[in-house]
Amino acid sequence: MSDTDLSFDHKTFLKTLPLTAGVYQMYGEDGHILYVGKAKNLRSRVASYFRTSGLTPKTQALVARICTMQVTLTETEVEALLLEQSLIKAQRPPYNILLRDDKSYPYIFISSRDDYPKIGVHRGLKRKKGEYFGPFPGAAAVHESIQFLQKTFRLRTCEDSVFANRSRPCLQYQIQRCSGPCVDLISPEDYAADLLHAQQFLRGKSSDLIGVLADQMEQASAQLHFERAALLRDQITSLRKVQSESPVDNQTGDVDVIGIASDGAKLCVHFLFVRQGRIQGSKSYFVKYHLQETEQELLLSFVSQWYLAGGDRDYPREIILPAAIEDVDLLATAISASAQKNVRLVWQVRSYREQWQGLAQTAARQNLASHLATKSSLLQRFETLQEILQLESLPERLECFDISHSSGEKTVASCVVFNREGALKSDYRRFNIDGITPGDDYAAMEQALTRRYTRVQTEAGRLPDLLIVDGGKGQLGIAKKVMAELGLHEVRLLGVAKGTTRKAGFETLIDGTREFVLDGQNSALHLIQSIRDEAHRFAITGHKQRRDKARRVSKLEEIDGVGPSRRRELLRYFGGFQEIAAASAADLEKVPGISKKLADHIYTALH
Repeated sequence: MSDTDLSFDHKTFLKTLPLTAGVYQMYGEDGHILYVGKAKNLRSRVASYFRTSGLTPKTQALVARICTMQVTLTETEVEALLLEQSLIKAQRPPYNILLRDDKSYPYIFISSRDDYPKIGVHRGLKRKKGEYFGPFPGAAAVHESIQFLQKTFRLRTCEDSVFANRSRPCLQYQIQRCSGPCVDLISPEDYAADLLHAQQFLRGKSSDLIGVLADQMEQASAQLHFERAALLRDQITSLRKVQSESPVDNQTGDVDVIGIASDGAKLCVHFLFVRQGRIQGSKSYFVKYHLQETEQELLLSFVSQWYLAGGDRDYPREIILPAAIEDVDLLATAISASAQKNVRLVWQVRSYREQWQGLAQTAARQNLASHLATKSSLLQRFETLQEILQLESLPERLECFDISHSSGEKTVASCVVFNREGALKSDYRRFNIDGITPGDDYAAMEQALTRRYTRVQTEAGRLPDLLIVDGGKGQLGIAKKVMAELGLHEVRLLGVAKGTTRKAGFETLIDGTREFVLDGQNSALHLIQSIRDEAHRFAITGHKQRRDKARRVSKLEEIDGVGPSRRRELLRYFGGFQEIAAASAADLEKVPGISKKLADHIYTALH
């Protein structure tokens, strides 16, 4: 690269730079920010960009776009690192690694002001009085934990306004997910005991809790309180099952464990979040190479941005890295200053912490392979959907419901599931709808949703990030009603109406109280259409199979006293079912083996 290739007079600029720590900012045409970096020695670091050889093609492309540079001096390198991350977060330079996930993470919150405290999901500032457990990597991890606590300890999750106005137990009580405190079916003392056990579990004291419950079970059995003893036995069984699911769970400490994998063009950074010795969940982030940095440089940049400019972070006591990185002491000092407590960064670990490290590394490699195999267009559709619906995080699981019938005959509801890799057909479900007025799509939708998500709660299954219903305000209202009754307030709902023209590409989307129409070329609309059409296809297929099966069974087979031989005689005599249905009772009586009484019975059954 020659000096004539540069529009920026770097030689004059370098003479003005001091040999101290600071932050430098590179700007292109029209004052657009290109890159932000920090340096222990500004002159030396900035000069490295203007070498005559040894620069990678991507770095050369960056330097060729520089029109001006600015620097900010700091007293220490730690201050430079903190300032660098603040500027990256505020200015979003295209050549820096950009962390797209800086939202607050969900917690499990238990209030401390009520006789029957509610357990629920909390995001944002911790202003309410109570106890917070977490953070969890996403809504799915929180819902799984709350479902376990509901199933095991039967704590309430309903809103305070609903709780205060109940006159009879709700569906949660019927499916044994709540002890019915709203109608005084449990005393405040017994509820407080269940709540204490749930808190012990969330603090990672499962082993101590099992011992306490075992003593209480023996005491209840000795006092002939067998129902209470059975309940305690079930709680112990659930807790032991959780303990046995992971050999590296139920340890001690608050730790973030980081794994890393790369293919030379994209990097996967995987986090395991461990709180009170329990793995609360995990999450992967995918980073593009901008300047052909090494894995260690990318990891340093990512970790710096995550902990120093990533929003409302819950800082652990220890961060386990996959390998040694440069400036680790500097980074530890900066993170400790930001967390206002001592945070250790380590990479050489043993025992269960080494197992955690191995889990994070394995997950990073597997998730990178899956990410690269995923169709880029599908991922882009999910990202656009997140933007259109203003979701806090990129959705991982979409579920869509549709209803199919022929003039009310043999109604079938379908549930199809999509994830970021496309259709998840192993999770598809159909529901044969019975016991409703034929043609009542609202009642059919209500039955299907209730059956689906009651079972999901009972079996601690996976909830969707977005629930789509094929229909307008009416169908969406049914979905809201069902999800409210089941206490699933965190599931986002979306209605898809056909619109006035009833043509593809002109659908009306109903998101809460907002109705809008997307451009026919919008990739988010294409994703919604795909899952809606798949739900429609799956429902129609199920309905046709059910209808055809019913029509293959002759109505004669449903008549008592008409077995195979009499059916054969009837068909031989009349020639077909239509002729049998049109015959009178007197005509039926003429068939060999058909008495007058049976002829009257057949005629009545057919008419």
